[in-house]
Amino acid sequence: MDSLQGLPPLSTLSTSVSSTLNAKLGTNHDLTQAPSIVAEFLTQCDDLERNLVHLNRTLESNLASYASFSNRIGHLFGIVNSKLIDLGSSVCLRSSVSDGQGLGEELPSLAKEVARVEAVRAYAEVASKLDNLIGDIEDAVSSTMNKNLRKDSSAQNSEETRMVAIKTLKVTEDLLTSVTKARPQWACLVSAVDHRVDRSLAILRPQAIADHRALLTSFGWPPSLSNLTSSSLDARKSSEVPNPLFTMHGDLKRRYCENFFALCCLQELQRQRKSRQLEGHNREVALHQPLWAIEELVNPVSVACQCHFSKWIDKPEFIFALVYKITRDYVDSMDELLQPLVDEAMLTGYSCKEEWISAMVTSLSTYLAKEIFPIYIGQLEEESVTGIRSQARTSWLHLIDLMVSFDNRIKPLVEQSGILLSLLEDGTPRKISSLSVFCDRPDWLDMWAEIELDDAMEKLKPETDEERNWTKKVQGADLSNSDDYKSPAVSSITFTCLSSLIERCRLLPTVSLRSRFLRLTSTPVINFFLDCLLLRCQEAEGLTALTDDDALIKVSNSVNAAHYSESILKEWCEDVFFLEMGLDQGEHPGESVAEYSGREVPIEEYGNGIFHEEIVKFEDFRTQWVEKITMVILRGFDAQCRDYIKNRRQWQEKSEEGWTVSQTLIGALDYLQAKMALIEENLNRVDFAGIWRSLAAGVDKLIFNGILMSNVKFQEEGVERFGYDVEVVWGVFRAWCLRPEGFFLKVSESLKLLKMEKEQLEDCLKGGQKRMKENGIRHLSVAEVEKIGKNRVYTK
Repeated sequence: MDSLQGLPPLSTLSTSVSSTLNAKLGTNHDLTQAPSIVAEFLTQCDDLERNLVHLNRTLESNLASYASFSNRIGHLFGIVNSKLIDLGSSVCLRSSVSDGQGLGEELPSLAKEVARVEAVRAYAEVASKLDNLIGDIEDAVSSTMNKNLRKDSSAQNSEETRMVAIKTLKVTEDLLTSVTKARPQWACLVSAVDHRVDRSLAILRPQAIADHRALLTSFGWPPSLSNLTSSSLDARKSSEVPNPLFTMHGDLKRRYCENFFALCCLQELQRQRKSRQLEGHNREVALHQPLWAIEELVNPVSVACQCHFSKWIDKPEFIFALVYKITRDYVDSMDELLQPLVDEAMLTGYSCKEEWISAMVTSLSTYLAKEIFPIYIGQLEEESVTGIRSQARTSWLHLIDLMVSFDNRIKPLVEQSGILLSLLEDGTPRKISSLSVFCDRPDWLDMWAEIELDDAMEKLKPETDEERNWTKKVQGADLSNSDDYKSPAVSSITFTCLSSLIERCRLLPTVSLRSRFLRLTSTPVINFFLDCLLLRCQEAEGLTALTDDDALIKVSNSVNAAHYSESILKEWCEDVFFLEMGLDQGEHPGESVAEYSGREVPIEEYGNGIFHEEIVKFEDFRTQWVEKITMVILRGFDAQCRDYIKNRRQWQEKSEEGWTVSQTLIGALDYLQAKMALIEENLNRVDFAGIWRSLAAGVDKLIFNGILMSNVKFQEEGVERFGYDVEVVWGVFRAWCLRPEGFFLKVSESLKLLKMEKEQLEDCLKGGQKRMKENGIRHLSVAEVEKIGKNRVYTK
C-alpha cells in the first residue's frame, strides 16, 4: 500500500501519459508485463535525456558563436564610436582656434569619413543578416538530411523542413539581388554567400528529386505498357491502363503535390539566381530549362518505351504511334493536376502541357538520333561504296514521312495549350518537333536534302521529257491573281514538286535549317527547269532562227513558263515563311552573301526573299527571249517592206487608182499582222504588251530612218499617200491601244510637219526649238526638222 501511495494523482498526469498507460495497462494480464514496460520507459527517458543534452550543447555552441560574432560587431561599433568622438573633438578644437575658412576645408574630409563609417555599418548589418540566413538554411538542410538518414521521422515533417529551407533561400536571394543592384562593390560578400548557398542546393535538390522518384514509384508511375499491342496503338484512349496521376488519393496525393511544388519552387529560385548572376549576358538561353518535375515524369516513361522500340526498328511507324498515344493520353492530367502547382510556385513562362509534349518529343528525337538514323546512315554509306542500289533511300524518306506526320499530329496538342507555334522559336529552342534531330547534325540535313533532291529529279525529268506537257496549257489558278499566263502544264508540275519540298521542311524547328534545306533542294530544281526552258528556246532558234511559226510558239511557251514561275516565286517571297529565310542568310548587316551561288549578292537584296536570285534569272530569261521575238518579227517586216522603202518616186506621184494604201506595203502589213496574231494567241498578256510596244517603236524607227531621213522629196500627192499608209500601219496596232500614233512618235510628228503649209513650216524652222514645241513637235531634233522641211516640195 505504501508503494501505491507514492504514485502521483491521476489528475496531475498529462493527457498523453494517461492515454499511454491506458493503452498498455488495460487488463490484469498487462500488469504482469509492467517490468518490461518500465524498462521501455526508462530507455526512452535515457534517449530523451541524451537528445536534450545534445540540444543544450548545440544551443551553447550557437550562443557562443553568436556571442563571438556580436562581440566582433560591438568592437567594430566601439572603434567607430571612438573615432566619431575624436572627430567631434577635433572639429570643436579647430573651430575654436581657426576661422570659418579652415572649417570649410575640413568639411569634405569629414563627410568622407562619415560616409565610410556608414558604409561599414551597412556592410556589418547586411553581413550579419546574411550570416543568420545562411545558418538557418544550413540547419534546415542538415535537419532534412539527418531525417532522411535516420528514416524515423514522418514524410510531412521532412517536407515542411524542406519548404522552410526553400523559403529562407528565397529571402536570401532577394537580399542578394538588392545588394547586387545597390552595392556592386560588395561582390566578394555576394560571392561568399553564393558559395555557401550552392553547397546547400547541392544537397537539397538531389534529396527532393530522390523523394520525388520514390513517390512516383509508390503510386505506380510509369504506367504499364506491357498490354499495348500494335493494333491498340491507334485507339483513342487506353482503357486497360488508368492514369496514376488521377488514381492516387489521400496522403499519397498530398505528399506528391507538396514534393512537386517544392521542386517547382527550387527551379524558380535557381532561375532567379541565374538571372542575377548572368546580368548583362545572354540570359534567355541559360535561364530556360525543361521543367524538372515533368522531366522526372518523362524519364521513366522513356525508359519503358525503349524496351518496345528495340523490337520495332524495322517498323518505325509503331514507335511514333506509341509516343503519340502516351503523349495524348496523359496530356490532360498535366493541366488539371500539375499546372496549378506550377502557377502557385510563381514559375512564370512554363506550361505543364507544353513541357510534357516537349519532353516526350525530345525523348523520341534522342532515340531516333542514337538508334535509327545511324542504321540508315550505315546503309547509305554501304550503298555508296558498293554502288548497289538498296532500300536505304526509300527507308529514309519513309522515316521522314513518319516524322512529318507525327509533328502534324502533335501540333494540335500544342495549340490547345494556347501556345502559338510561331512564338516558340525565341532564342530558347523548344524542341516540339521530331525533326529537331537535325539541329545537332547538319550533315544529316544535307544528306536528307540530297535524297529528296534525287527523288524529286527522278519524278520531274520524265515529265519535262514528255512533249505533251509543253503544249497543254494550265490556267493561273495557282496564283492569287486571275491573270492567264498561258503556261504549259510542265511548269505547274514543276512547282507542285517544289511545293512538296517546301511542305516537308516547314516543320523544321529553326529558320536556318529551313533556309539551308530549301537552298539545297529547291534551288537546283528551279535551275533545272530554267535550263530546260533555255534548251528548248535554243533548239528552236538553232533550227529555224525563229522564222517558223512552230519555233515562235515553242519560245512563247517557254517565256510563259518563265513568267508563271517568276510570278509564283514572287508571291511566295511575300509570305513571312520565305521572308524570314531570306533575311536569315546574312548574319551581319552589310556583309556579302555568296552561299549556294556563284556570285556575291549584297545582303540588302535578300529583303526580297530567299528566291531573289532565281527570280532575277527568270526575269533576264524573259527579257532576252522577248527581245529576240521582237527582233525576228522586225527583221521579217523589214524584208517584206524593202521594196516599199526603196521606192523613192512614189512620194511624188498619186496613189494607184482604187487603192488607198501602197501595194508594196500590203505584204509587209499582212506579215506583221499574222505574226502578232500568232504571238497574241500563244504569249501571256504582259509579255505580249511588251512585244507590241517594242514592235511599234521598231516600225516607227524603220519608217522614219528608211523614208523620212533618206532625202526623199515629198510633193502634195506623196504626203497624202504617206498619210494613208501610216494610218493603215497604225490600224494594225489599234486593237491593243486607242491612240497607236502615241507609240509612233517620230513618224507622227514628221507627218504633222509634212502636212503644214509652207509659211507655217518656214516659221517653225526659223523659230527653233521654241516654235517647234508650240507646233507640237517635241520628239524631233532641230536638224531632223530642217531635213524634213527641205524635202517638202510645194507645187503651189
